[in-house]
Amino acid sequence: MILLEGVTKRFGRHGEVVALDNVSLDVDEGAFMLLTGPSGAGKSTLLKLIFAAERPDAGKISLFGRDISRLRRSSIPYLRRNVGVVFQDFKLLPERTALENVMMALEIRALPRREMRQKAADMLAAVGLAWKLEAKPRQLSAGEQQRVAIARALVGEPAILLADEPTGNLDPDLTRELLVLFADVHRRGTTIILATHDLTIMLAGERAGLARAHLTVGKIELRQPPVEEGSNLVLLPLGIHA
Repeated sequence: MILLEGVTKRFGRHGEVVALDNVSLDVDEGAFMLLTGPSGAGKSTLLKLIFAAERPDAGKISLFGRDISRLRRSSIPYLRRNVGVVFQDFKLLPERTALENVMMALEIRALPRREMRQKAADMLAAVGLAWKLEAKPRQLSAGEQQRVAIARALVGEPAILLADEPTGNLDPDLTRELLVLFADVHRRGTTIILATHDLTIMLAGERAGLARAHLTVGKIELRQPPVEEGSNLVLLPLGIHA
């Protein structure tokens, strides 16, 4: 489903900043993987490469069996129809309402407007914002903006979900609710990579046996904890306290 082979990404005028150094990663269809590591380790860069927002300086990235490292710019929007992304900085359009921001993810599918509105409203209700449909980003708290961004990423029922620190602006109760939502999405077949340094999520993932890719100064290490008997990601968040 997602394959990185020897991927290197550098930044800076002369490529002096190495964000990812010869990284290889294979994520199977239907997997739920945590991507962890300290700030500046390369987590956001890795997700941007998978989403084709950045291109690697070396190596190969494949999505759905296609080499996206060489994908034409005109083909990227069609690839993204099957990929939902929760950005760390939300990327909400300030002049659009919460409902309209979520509907944006459906516009490329040319659905009837009434159907788009209903799907967007249902997803906002699922993240606890049923009463904020007509609010614009400036009228929302950071946590509410985060949930609008999550609703936008999920409304198209993507095959792949990339979430960059999705709980960064949420309190513990909302974090647990979000984990339950992500677990439900995963159970329906979505492949998820969730970048986080949230201890609640890492503990839940460890107890549920989720694979974890840990980044440190551009290098990646895979960690696969044993699954606790009878555990699952849906129930674990309700009993965990960071």
